[in-house]
Amino acid sequence: MNPSNPQYVGAIDQGTTSTRFILFDRKGCAVGSHQIEHRQIFPRAGWVEHDPLEIWEHTEQVIRETLKSTGVRPQQIAAVGITNQRETTVAWNRKTGRPFANAIVWQDTRTDEIVGRLAREGADQGGIDRFRGTTGLPLATYFSGPKLSWLLAADPAIRSAAQRGEAAFGTMDSWLIWNLTGGSTGGRVVTDVTNASRTLLMDLETLQWDERMLEVLEIPPGMLPEIQPSVPAEPYGRTRDDGPFAARIPIAGVLGDQQAALFGQACFAAGSSKNTYGTGCFLLVNTGEKIIHSEHGLITTVGYQRSGEAPVYALEGSIAIAGALVQWLRDNLGLIESSSQIETLAGEVEDCGGVYFVPAFSGLFAPYWRSDARGVIVGLSRYATRAHLARAALEATAFQTLEMFEAMQQDSGLPISSLKVDGGMVVNEILMQFQADLLGVPVIRPTITETTARGAAFAAGLSAGFWESAGQLTDLWEQDKRWEPRMEEQERSRRVHLWKKAVTRSFDWVETEEQ
Repeated sequence: MNPSNPQYVGAIDQGTTSTRFILFDRKGCAVGSHQIEHRQIFPRAGWVEHDPLEIWEHTEQVIRETLKSTGVRPQQIAAVGITNQRETTVAWNRKTGRPFANAIVWQDTRTDEIVGRLAREGADQGGIDRFRGTTGLPLATYFSGPKLSWLLAADPAIRSAAQRGEAAFGTMDSWLIWNLTGGSTGGRVVTDVTNASRTLLMDLETLQWDERMLEVLEIPPGMLPEIQPSVPAEPYGRTRDDGPFAARIPIAGVLGDQQAALFGQACFAAGSSKNTYGTGCFLLVNTGEKIIHSEHGLITTVGYQRSGEAPVYALEGSIAIAGALVQWLRDNLGLIESSSQIETLAGEVEDCGGVYFVPAFSGLFAPYWRSDARGVIVGLSRYATRAHLARAALEATAFQTLEMFEAMQQDSGLPISSLKVDGGMVVNEILMQFQADLLGVPVIRPTITETTARGAAFAAGLSAGFWESAGQLTDLWEQDKRWEPRMEEQERSRRVHLWKKAVTRSFDWVETEEQ
């Protein structure tokens, strides 16, 4: 514990569209924050990139601005936690500190050829599921390992640097830790078990990099970060004196964004679940210390690990496009001027008017894992208006969540009697009510919906002794609002049937084009 009796824990929340820094007090309440969006770079269809240097600069800015606006001194901060967009892949030079290329974002589909080839080569070993037994993951463009393999093949300079011991690989947590702890003058290359479990390179049981996977993807092991628990006994490192904190503060907790939300929602018991409605949408259920390999298209992942304890695992369903669809309606179609207008527009009509929107912009993730799927809007008639399209866009997120929820119940065998929700979209009451109607269970929103950052703060605070136990964190969780299902079963079944029919059209488009 810092002898100056610190009053706060900080959390860096490095997301797909923005970076934030938030300070939390002992009650788990945010006392100040600052947020900056970064560019989404689309070099060609299916490719999505971020500039790692821009993200690092924004990280420095949000930290400094938060400290300035709150008047909090670095000495008052017990520890810092990090949560990050997962799977987004960065390779950089340890000597110069410069990235070799833009980061390849988790939504990017350029590795389709790599994962397709590996699936075909292992057709007699399960195809896309040939590595599930080791990694818990299907072969998909989603994960970091194939992205790194692509970078190494596309730029021989990276492989050459790796052979000289100069190249480092990591997800955004590793990139930020390296810069925060010293960069090219001594930065640490490290990650936590949750982020490592999303690379397609880690053995779920040993929690170590798997030699077979590295060989298959032709990745030099010297590039990889050290894997540590999410809540470590000792810090990942300390921030440097000449950095944005201007002090040596322990970085004491790291969790991938969805696992951080699970932690921030106090889902510490097996069977507890949460769904985060952000750029994408991610449903996780805690399965305890048991590894459950999905038979219904879900991912098996590490939920979190405290130092000295067995890892807690989770089943996860992932949706690529949720809030990003609202952004698309705003930026690409000009249907709305701001994302907050979507609910007002959708509220102008009682239902979707027979319109269904399948936003397979990056293919479809769980439970289909079809990287060849494409977005479709079906059911259009002269009756349809922009309000119906807005409502169909919101309902698309709820329908996709339903499919994950059903798969999760089948795989886990655990009773899921309610669903905790968080993320930017949960302020949308039309969406939340429709979600409860489809699931047939209550949907519960906490008083603090930014649970991703809160989860990172909780992890760092536990490690630093700022909070004493998981039970104390559970006591800090409070319900804000609860939506009960109220749709008739016949109507629900009809709507779900039409949704599933619309999903098949996203496949038909690809088949037609290939003919």
